[in-house]
Parts: sequence; structure tokens; C-alpha cells
Amino acid sequence: MSNLKLIRPLVVFDIESTGVSPRKDRIIELAAIKLMPNGEEISKCWLMNPTVPIPPETTAIHGISDEIVKDCPTFADKAKEIFEFFRDCDLSGFNADRFDIPCLEEEFARVGMAFAPSARKHVDVQRIYHKKEPRDLSAAVRFYLGRNHDGAHGAEADTRATLEVLKAQMAKYTDLPQTVDEMDEYLVPHDPLNADRAGTLRWKDGELTINFGKKKGESLKKLLLNEPNYLKWILKGDFDTEVRMIIKDLLDNGRLPPAPQ
Repeated sequence: MSNLKLIRPLVVFDIESTGVSPRKDRIIELAAIKLMPNGEEISKCWLMNPTVPIPPETTAIHGISDEIVKDCPTFADKAKEIFEFFRDCDLSGFNADRFDIPCLEEEFARVGMAFAPSARKHVDVQRIYHKKEPRDLSAAVRFYLGRNHDGAHGAEADTRATLEVLKAQMAKYTDLPQTVDEMDEYLVPHDPLNADRAGTLRWKDGELTINFGKKKGESLKKLLLNEPNYLKWILKGDFDTEVRMIIKDLLDNGRLPPAPQ
């Protein structure tokens, strides 16, 4: 590879999965290119049955449905082959440190194999991008306004600079939405089944349910009856205020917000 000297092979890879949690979700597609120190490139791609349903909202992103993978091998079927491809290699990807590498490590752990990413060197392309092209307010002022951000980290100066950057963005990108409602949806698309912005609580078949962890899919009403301490744990935990207010209203008053129509 030009300008990057390889001592060991470097595997650049990307994963498509059933969701965004490396711990809970499963790999559907794994594509990898192994760069050898002599310049040779070896490409592989595995399409796999995750053994769990692929959520429709996930299929909408990568286009892979349950029907497409129903006859594909599972990760367990391909684990040894994938492990051998990655053996004694360093790792690279875009946001790989936070998602792709932990996701792969979890899949190997499920079949009793130690991937040991800490024993390998990592080159996360996203980290390079963020180091060389900072995405803070000062960088935005330089990019959009063509000047330095004097007074950075002072609330008044930062507020004025933010407004100026917003005005410059609206002028530069003429295809941006022209109303706040449309802009909000453009920047963070809303799922009407999510009871909070982050989707920690989610409506399912008319019931408000937990959408994370070991209780995922369980009804809040049933938890109130059978495991109120779990709801109290959420109330005391590091969750968004919106989530804690919903839980508090349920514990104090037995009340939930109205289901989406």
C-alpha cells in the first residue's frame, strides 16, 4: 500500500448486521480485503443467515432481507474459514473500533473462538478522518465563514458563530429542507413507534416495550406488575430525561403516553 508500510497483512473489512449493537445484533454480510506486505490483495465476501429476524428498518438500509439469506450458511458454519482469513492480520475499517471489530469479536465468542482484537494493530479510517479534519465549531467557522473562531468556548461567541454557520450552510446547500420540521426529520429521521427520540422505549403491537438489553421486547405494563424494580433501576440510571419521565409517570400514576395512531 502506498505510504503505509505493512509488517503483517492488514484486513480492511465492513459488516452489515441486523442492527447497531455489536453485543446483541448479528452479522449478515462480511466483506474483507486482505492487503499483503508484498502489495497483493485478497478479497472475500460472506453472506450469512443471522439466525434471527432482520428488522424491516434494517433491511431498508442495506437491502438484505430474511428471504435473501434464508438458505445461506450461518456464522457458525463459516467461523473457521473467516478466522483463518483474519489469522495474524491487523485490522482496518471505517468506525471499526466502535462497531465492526466488536461485532466480529462477539460472533466468534458465540462459537467459542477468541478473536483477540487487542493482540492486533488497528487502523480505523474514521479516526484518521476526524484527526485530520476536525468537526468542531472552530473547524466549521473556518470551513463555512473563512475565518478563525476568535473567542472559542465562550458561550456568547460560540452562539453567534453557530448562527452564522447555520446561515452559511443554508446558503451553500440549496437542497436542504426549508422548514425546521423538515430539517429535524432530515437530520434525525423519526420512527413513530419510538416513544423517545433515541428509541429506548418502543411501541410494539399496541404495547410500550423495552428496546434494549435483556428485557428487549418486554411490555412496561407487565414489568410494572412483575418486576417493578427493573423500572426503578431505569429511573435511577443514566437514561435520557424523556425516558425517565415516562417510567416515573408509570410508577407513580400507572400511566403511559398514548400509542401512536
